[in-house]
Amino acid sequence: MSLVLAGYSLSVAQRGRLLQRYAEQRFTRDAAPNTGPVPDYSKLTYWAASPDKPDPGDSIPLFLKGEQRTSRADVFFIHPTSYIGDGDENEILNPGSNRRDLFEAMQHTAWNADLTDTAVNRRTDSRAILYQASVFNGSARVFAPRYRQANIKAFFVRDSPSAQKAFDLAYGDIKAAFAYYLAHANQGRPIIIASHSQGTMHAIRLLREFFDGKPLQQQLVCAYLIGYHIPVNTFAHIPVGSAPTATGCFVGWRSYQKGANPRLVAQENGNSVCVNPLTWTTATDWVSREQHAGALLRFNLVVPQSISAGIEPASKILWVTLPDKVGERIGKMENLHTLDYNLFWMDIRHNVKARIDAYLAQQR
Repeated sequence: MSLVLAGYSLSVAQRGRLLQRYAEQRFTRDAAPNTGPVPDYSKLTYWAASPDKPDPGDSIPLFLKGEQRTSRADVFFIHPTSYIGDGDENEILNPGSNRRDLFEAMQHTAWNADLTDTAVNRRTDSRAILYQASVFNGSARVFAPRYRQANIKAFFVRDSPSAQKAFDLAYGDIKAAFAYYLAHANQGRPIIIASHSQGTMHAIRLLREFFDGKPLQQQLVCAYLIGYHIPVNTFAHIPVGSAPTATGCFVGWRSYQKGANPRLVAQENGNSVCVNPLTWTTATDWVSREQHAGALLRFNLVVPQSISAGIEPASKILWVTLPDKVGERIGKMENLHTLDYNLFWMDIRHNVKARIDAYLAQQR
């Protein structure tokens, strides 16, 4: 596959580097200044989800109306990027031929979100909190801070000083929220760290700073680090969860349609960790849809035994096959990033309960 430009034939890799330089030139000048208040986590307005207020993280699908729920642990959930302007996440992740128009639109956008931006907060709540954070509410209290997340453009130029400054600002808010949670709400309870996408990038940093080889690791049930690259030696003392009831560990995956071979993933040379959420192991065997507990396609619609999946041995991404109706709607979209939680919603919900059961049994 190649692109002919100005009389030259460019490979996919060369085209990617060209677009990278173009983005760096555009994004590092004329961006709007960061605005908005520093969050005060003693105020509930700075929490997207908290057991001290009603929020979308409390939502229970109708098909689980009779479920027996408990609150035996706490989940600290770090939401993914919802500060993307007027763009569509799937179009950004699965672009057509013209990314330059996308970059032009992002050029003047501030690097970090303003927490008084109601549109960004509404997008966070109606997507990440409703469809992702809620998966944990059958077995745990859910805490999810609002934070001055980096705009999605930072990921196109992630090694630039501007992007690093944006990521550091976002992480500073998350660190402050977690410190507030520890001081005022935890009281020694078991902890689950959960995240997606940008949230997982920050969750890795949080785990290194607060848990990895530190006393707080004793309270870690599991870290669900979903939708982001996790290199093999990310943690010194926190192991990958290689069994469904392993505790004090982490799990994670990145979902792609079967057969996908993304260029950026190929550049990782297999230095990645992936756990299959159908088996909760790192085995690369293909797993049939009979083991699938259920995808949440709309909030009150679960479709069980509809997803088969396997870890691609070379790249360590999760290849999945979708039911026909879903596949028709998604079309040629290879990167299923926005569906990382939805596709395995019931599998995650069941696993959270199993790991908390195992953790509490070990404490007796």
